[in-house]
Amino acid sequence: MTDGVDPRPDFVIAGATVVDGTGAPGRTADVTVRGGRVVSVGRCADEVCERIEADGLMLAPGFVDPHTHYDAQLFWDPAASPSNLHGVTSVVGGNCSFALAPLHASDAEFTRRMMGRVEGMPLGALEAGVPWSWTTFGEYLDALEGRIAVNAGFFAGQSALRRFVLGPGANVTAADATTLPQLEAALAEALAAGALGLSVDGSTAHQDADGAPIPAKGADADELLALAAVVGRFPGTALAGIFDGGSTGWSEAELDLLPRLSATADRILNWNLLVVDAAFPERIDRQLALSDRARSVGGRIVALCMPTLVPMTMSFANYCALFLIPGWRETMALEPAERSAALRDPAVRRRLEAAANHEDAGMFRVLGDFAGYRIGETFAPGNAGCAGRTVGEIAAERGADPFDTLIDVVLADDLRTVLWPPPAGDDDAHWRLRERVWAHPDVLLAGSDAGAHLDRMCGAPYPTQFLADCLRGRRSMPVEQAVHHLSDRPARMFGLRDRGRIAEGVHADLVLFDPTTVGSESARLVHDLPGGAVRMTAGAVGVHRVFVNGVETVRDGRALDARPGRVLRSGRDTETVTAR
Repeated sequence: MTDGVDPRPDFVIAGATVVDGTGAPGRTADVTVRGGRVVSVGRCADEVCERIEADGLMLAPGFVDPHTHYDAQLFWDPAASPSNLHGVTSVVGGNCSFALAPLHASDAEFTRRMMGRVEGMPLGALEAGVPWSWTTFGEYLDALEGRIAVNAGFFAGQSALRRFVLGPGANVTAADATTLPQLEAALAEALAAGALGLSVDGSTAHQDADGAPIPAKGADADELLALAAVVGRFPGTALAGIFDGGSTGWSEAELDLLPRLSATADRILNWNLLVVDAAFPERIDRQLALSDRARSVGGRIVALCMPTLVPMTMSFANYCALFLIPGWRETMALEPAERSAALRDPAVRRRLEAAANHEDAGMFRVLGDFAGYRIGETFAPGNAGCAGRTVGEIAAERGADPFDTLIDVVLADDLRTVLWPPPAGDDDAHWRLRERVWAHPDVLLAGSDAGAHLDRMCGAPYPTQFLADCLRGRRSMPVEQAVHHLSDRPARMFGLRDRGRIAEGVHADLVLFDPTTVGSESARLVHDLPGGAVRMTAGAVGVHRVFVNGVETVRDGRALDARPGRVLRSGRDTETVTAR
């Protein structure tokens, strides 16, 4: 003891198989931590404050989830559950143009209602669980600093910036000679405060609470290119987006503009979400042609692709993926009474069924296996006995068409029926195609959307699900490569300083798990949001301990009270990763 300071390391994790995130073979070693950083990887003979025996366990770097919407949830749930339980130690929010700052106080209600519709965040939780006390992006980050249990960085969102500068007309108004410099200045202020870059939204599927285009949709190409140039002036920044072509195939306009955005900023642009369809394998080459085009002009574009199947629910009453199927949007946008009337029309039914299974549905074709839907909660007496059964089983019993049966059940419940679509693409052909896609250098295994669509889906457990599949399931890649995809690759794409690997001197973001049991519990619905709203969650299996910056945050599947997370700010916590 010197001047009251204990010189011993805080703890050592002894005898684990260390999978360091680089893809190198795992090796048995002791990992010693002092002051929030790894100080040695090897054999520790020193006296330490705590020795954690880890024989038979694996130690990996904390996982990095690059596509979340935890922007609001972190205020009422600093742990970012359930991602934390599954070994995620760093998250990136502000995606799809939907950041919560900058913000005029008069726009808070618009933002809450828009986030409620587009990202499935219950309005009551947003009202009761978030302080809405900031104006600038820096003030938003300051409101989280020192109060979270994971590391969290955030993009500046195009919709938030446009609403802040252009006001209610942002949804349909392009920036002009007066407002474009104001947008550039607002983005520059956010980047200087630590925004990780800019997220944009070119998807016609996204609408505000009133059914109007979101603010990002008012932008033109000149505005986007000008903002990309601003991003390129700040260190440690990146671009992200969601686009129509990601779902249904790239237009010539997208193939021209998106590579230029990346090249103009000289930053990587990632987009969400690449979905494989074994019925149309040639679509993958068309989707990844965007990356080839980007490289040809000095840019780099990376597609996010989930390595697991995500459980989700659907409803004909509330906004969900069914509302986004091409050919369905006009019907689903009707008021509930008019929607119900339309669904009673046999011609409408046939049109909807055909549209959901047409090639033009793109990624939404996965929702077209209506016979495989499982009925969840029902409400009408006439639907008694349907819950827990598939639509196909009920249709056979009734001697009816499966889609007609589904709609009949839904109409009897005044559209409120909870529906569980079947797992999409869970066959050998799809998994072989996914494995081919995962090997592409411009594909990143991610896209959980954690923190969004809270009552509809649960993508947060993908790290443990993927590890389980690689260790004990399909074994699509060695566990060392799986960990590399979950930790080092996303960390390197964002330039996260001293994160994503286990090595001397790095931040001690660590996950200790049992390779014989690691995985995820089944998704379940719980009523634990502010205001009592429901969300879908899933616990982890076989995750013994999680450390964030050297502080234990999870033990044996249970979150602890510590809040050692850091707000990740561009330039300070990230280094520049160029596109070229």
